[in-house]
Amino acid sequence: MTSTTRRSLVAGGAAAGGALALGIPSVVRGQSDKIRIGHLTPMTGFLGALGEYAVLGLRMAEEEINQAGGVMGRPLEVISEDSINPATAATKAQRMFERDGATVLMGEISSASALAIAQVAARNKKLFMSIGARSDTLRGKNCNRYTFHVDIPNTVMVNAVGKALLRDNMVKGKRFFSLTADYVFGHDLLRAAKTFFAANQGNLIGDELVATDVTDFSPYLLKIRQSRPDVVCSNLAGNQVTNLIKQYAEFGLPFPIVGFNLNTADAWAAGEGNLSGTWPTVWHHDLDTPGSKAFVAAFTKKHGKPPENHAWIEYVSLKIMAQAMNEAQATDTEKLIGFFEKGTEFDILKARKAWFRSWDHQLMQEAYPFSVKPKGQAKDKWDFLALGQAVPGPQESLEALAPTREENPCSM
Repeated sequence: MTSTTRRSLVAGGAAAGGALALGIPSVVRGQSDKIRIGHLTPMTGFLGALGEYAVLGLRMAEEEINQAGGVMGRPLEVISEDSINPATAATKAQRMFERDGATVLMGEISSASALAIAQVAARNKKLFMSIGARSDTLRGKNCNRYTFHVDIPNTVMVNAVGKALLRDNMVKGKRFFSLTADYVFGHDLLRAAKTFFAANQGNLIGDELVATDVTDFSPYLLKIRQSRPDVVCSNLAGNQVTNLIKQYAEFGLPFPIVGFNLNTADAWAAGEGNLSGTWPTVWHHDLDTPGSKAFVAAFTKKHGKPPENHAWIEYVSLKIMAQAMNEAQATDTEKLIGFFEKGTEFDILKARKAWFRSWDHQLMQEAYPFSVKPKGQAKDKWDFLALGQAVPGPQESLEALAPTREENPCSM
């Protein structure tokens, strides 16, 4: 892995100590001039495949920023570590502030770990940019003024897919059976799905909670077969989705399947011919904008494969942080919060620029539904997904699909 490791930090510290003993203070000044970013993301477990792309995207942004002169003339140094689980993530977050001298924390995909990191950041009165966690509760009752959220929340994912389902007459009067990841993200996604079904006369006839370490979905698929729903709905996460998709195809169930969460790495792992239905995404490498195409070309040249959505979101997130520090001429937490809260726009390689809402710190941006290309149209193993039109539409507010102040209990 190309990320900065604990071993390299220790070695760097030893080198600096040797330089000081030899009377070479310029080396020490060079180390202290660095702006350190603490980066936590799952590199193992059911979200590990996504975390690998996250590290690649962030590392690519770090290299580009430093090659362009750094931030305020100072180089960035990203310290990436495996968050593993909420307790470990909290411990590592505190250590990054206290021992590593991290100016801010960034990253995470697991909503449970992101919540733990956000609490550490709030206690230390330091900034945490939660990049890939999607639970509404992080922006709602568990919000705090030190945390900003980049990825689209669960409600937006549900509404992005929901617009496509409504268009195709797949909600009103239909009987849904769902499978839900049994942790904070899945529970929250199920709540958003239930709200959507209730508002549009869909009928949820059954739901099964699925532990994150489950790999055999046959008991759940047998229950689905017995229930005979009109539509099967996935509220799963990480490689849960991959395993479900593969086994659903093997079972040959006749009921259409849709999902309210899917990352492209998990879709790719399932393979062409297994995936079907409509799903949401925050970004896809087929997005036709100049900035996105340039990023995809550079990433593909560097890594021999296209970027997954977590590579893109980590890449643009570090660019956002660098822009904020450069324009605010500060790494101070309070000044950065003020800069983000004033509605500054950021180029995130989409057709429309993004900005953070001041009252819940959610980045407002486009999302997309996607489906599957007809068999035989894929150019390679990464090319079988068909990206839909951006939502909200070009004439709609970027807040159109997001929770409103009245719906969101966030209070800072």
